[in-house]
Amino acid sequence: MARFRYRMQNILNIKLKLEDQEKQNFAMARNRLTEEEEILKGYQEKRDYIAREGVRMRTEKIDLLKIKENTALASYYDDQIRSQKVKVATAQKNLETARIRMQNAITERKIHEKLRENAFEKFVKEEAMNEAKEIDELTSYKYGLKQKQSEV
Repeated sequence: MARFRYRMQNILNIKLKLEDQEKQNFAMARNRLTEEEEILKGYQEKRDYIAREGVRMRTEKIDLLKIKENTALASYYDDQIRSQKVKVATAQKNLETARIRMQNAITERKIHEKLRENAFEKFVKEEAMNEAKEIDELTSYKYGLKQKQSEV
């Protein structure tokens, strides 16, 4: 029996490698988004703590210097939170882009795998036809030999 050889196997191999790369890029983008979200969460927790401290300072003995420092620190963390939200949004966009690229790579790989399967099915049918043809020829040859031997 002949050996099946897919003509575009090298393209399929490239598509598999591209898919792996896109999966890695997606994972890195997902990790980056998680990191940015953790940083944002940390800033928000610090801002909440500072707000609680500000309330506590205003209810106890009033120290204007500490209250000013607290207000300035709260303002600083508000700015950090706004900045971090922009970074999170950017990371989300990058994640979505990576997801789309990964999906496209998976689709392309699946297309080439389907083409390979179709080529293999065609190969199997051709081999079955060739085998049937050989069997028919062999049978005809043997029948012809028997006819010649019975005539002699």
